[in-house]
Amino acid sequence: MKISKKNLPFIGLSSLVLLTSSFATAADMPGMDHSGMDMSGDMSGMDHSGMDMSGDMSGMDHSGMDMSGDMSGMDHSGMDMSGDMSGMDHSGMDMSGDMSDMDHSGMDMSGDMSGMDHSGMDMSGDMSGMDHSGMDMSGDMSDMDHSGMGMSGDMSDMDHSGMDMSGMDHGSMDMSGMQGGQPPADARSPDYSNGIPYGQYGKPMMMGSMPLWGVSVDDLGYQFDEDQINFEATGWYGTDSNRIRLRTEGSAQTKDDKEIDSLSSLAYWKPLSIFWNGEAGVAYDTENDNAALMAGIVGTAPYFIETDARAYLYTDGQLRLDLGAEYEWRLDQHWVVIPEVGLTAFSKDDHDNGITKGFNEMEAEVRLTYETFSRQLAPYVGVSYETALGKARDQRRQENESVDSSSLTAGVKFWF
Repeated sequence: MKISKKNLPFIGLSSLVLLTSSFATAADMPGMDHSGMDMSGDMSGMDHSGMDMSGDMSGMDHSGMDMSGDMSGMDHSGMDMSGDMSGMDHSGMDMSGDMSDMDHSGMDMSGDMSGMDHSGMDMSGDMSGMDHSGMDMSGDMSDMDHSGMGMSGDMSDMDHSGMDMSGMDHGSMDMSGMQGGQPPADARSPDYSNGIPYGQYGKPMMMGSMPLWGVSVDDLGYQFDEDQINFEATGWYGTDSNRIRLRTEGSAQTKDDKEIDSLSSLAYWKPLSIFWNGEAGVAYDTENDNAALMAGIVGTAPYFIETDARAYLYTDGQLRLDLGAEYEWRLDQHWVVIPEVGLTAFSKDDHDNGITKGFNEMEAEVRLTYETFSRQLAPYVGVSYETALGKARDQRRQENESVDSSSLTAGVKFWF
């Protein structure tokens, strides 16, 4: 019987409806050729819920099957595909049409589907809303080939919650249209090269791992009433994770015997958290001519208060604790007010060096600084105050020394 080409979609559609609604396809279907089947028409609303495809479908050829038409609303919920479908060829099957809202919830695909070829199957159409929640695919699907299957269409809202696809090989399957999921653990190589050679210049060095150095002089000023020069400086070398720090602080008299009292330390520095860093090393105190082990924590407390706490264990068993806090009150881009305070405590008496057990002294200073040269240089003027605490006050009175003192100061702080 000869059928004109222009009536093929209508006649093919009518035949398919009659076949799917009235007959069961449980017979032996090996070797069936659907390669030229045209299903590009409007198939929305078709009901395949009772379709029985449990027979032998091995060797069926769907390679040229065109399903680019409107298949939205098709019902495959009761479709039985439990037969032998091994060797079916879907490599050229075109499913780029509208397949939104198709219902596969009850579809039975528990038969033998090993060797099915989906390598060239085009599923780029609209498949949003498809329901595969109850689809049974527990049959033998080993060796199925989905390596070239295109699923770049809209598959949002597809329901695969109850679908059993154990044993299927999707190693090369293209699912670029689907969203979500977690990347594999080795998605990016540790050195950020992604397997690409670095060329003639070799591997670049990340800024965080590059060793650098710096010098910071936090105080170099003169106390007029005390007639002495105060200093505090730090130098370091290393990376953002590990550094060696050399630090010194103290005062130098400018009259009489011009005595210099300083506490210097060489320490290893390492971040402990986002706002806090740890230090550990050795120190030497010229005031009592003694060496010590040092450990400390330096960082930023809440409200941007720069805080440091260092403990020194001397060779004679004396334990010293230095506590300090500083805050920068910025008036504008150049003028800054810096109040700071420091406390010193000892674990036991040492009358030879004028030390008493407990807190010995407190120092406080307020500076008005002007930052210039990209904030690397900041001259300042200020007022300093020092007082003895606890038993140290009585000891100073017995030795005819002043208990409290204050002085105008002027100096500079800088870093490079």
